Amino acid sequence: MFKVTVLKAKDVIKIFGGISLTILIILLFSKNFRKTSEKNKFKNLEINLNSITNYSMTNCMDQVIPTMSEINKEYKEISQEDESEKSILKQMLKTQIASIKGMEEIELKDKKTAEEKTQEEQEQEQENKEEIELAKTGMQTQVITNNPISENANVQYGNVKIKNQTSYTLTEDILNPDITIENKNILLFHTHSCESYTPSEKYPYTQTGNFRTTDLNFTVTRLGTELENHLKQYNYNVVHSTDYHDYPAYNGSYTRSLATVENLLKTTPSDIIIDVHRDAIGSRPDYAPTVRIGETEEAAQMMFVIGTNEGGLWHPNWQQNLKFAVKVQQKAEEMYPGLFKPIMLTTSRYNQHAGKFASIIEVGSTGNTLDQCLNSMKYLAKVMDEVLKD
Repeated sequence: MFKVTVLKAKDVIKIFGGISLTILIILLFSKNFRKTSEKNKFKNLEINLNSITNYSMTNCMDQVIPTMSEINKEYKEISQEDESEKSILKQMLKTQIASIKGMEEIELKDKKTAEEKTQEEQEQEQENKEEIELAKTGMQTQVITNNPISENANVQYGNVKIKNQTSYTLTEDILNPDITIENKNILLFHTHSCESYTPSEKYPYTQTGNFRTTDLNFTVTRLGTELENHLKQYNYNVVHSTDYHDYPAYNGSYTRSLATVENLLKTTPSDIIIDVHRDAIGSRPDYAPTVRIGETEEAAQMMFVIGTNEGGLWHPNWQQNLKFAVKVQQKAEEMYPGLFKPIMLTTSRYNQHAGKFASIIEVGSTGNTLDQCLNSMKYLAKVMDEVLKD
């Protein structure tokens, strides 16, 4: 069952009238409140407008929008920080500029010093060039070796003797020095860098082994420098390695010297490659193969050692190497007979596969002095020049 309330028309009019009166009162109150607010607002605005004449726009904004004051304050602080940073950066920039200028001045000074040094070096080289005495020709040469060792040469080609230790038959085709030397760069190195000689009054030294020393001023390395200096007098491009290959370990010397040669060839392609040694024949202190050139000058005898592929190592150049040795020795026999002992042809390779005209040249033996061996370099350079300039 639902309860139903019946309203009379009179009651409806009373309710509607009450609601309308309430709404009217609310509206009137709201209108008066808005007028009061606007009046206060205009009053505040008038105050703010009056302040415009006394303050900057920024201060005006500070009055109108209170948060702007804080923002402006922060901005000013940031600006001051920026100015400080800019000042710091300016100082850093000035410092860097000053450093750069200083570096430029140093670089300019170094460049000038380098140029002066280069000029000094050139002058020194010229002085050295004038001091180096070139070998003379047309002088009598005589072998004066005391306690000589038998040469045991078993092949002769013209005026050249050869001690053939291989099973190869040395034919005319193999020995004929019909070679053309186009690349005349010369590479010098020393597989046994520490090989030394009998001390002399001019070149005394302390041995660090049996006719060996780590002081390369008294070893075959010094001979390489002498040969280099003389060859340069004839305007040849010479590269000379003074690296140790037999120190601190003797074993593996040829492996290390081959690495040196291969590295040098990357920058200076050369066909003429000479490994300067000393004959170590029994390390006999009484064996000093020597020649007298002219009336008084003594020079140590030299010997070409040429390897082959008979030992089983790849070596396609050995006949070219042999032809080069024959060609040089032929000229030496014409100019200074006896300056070279017979060429030794062996079964070993000795790294001579590295070049078309590679060789070992043994200079003197343990009984020779460094004085005698240095003289030999002067005559070797002269002989090589006669061969290469043809």
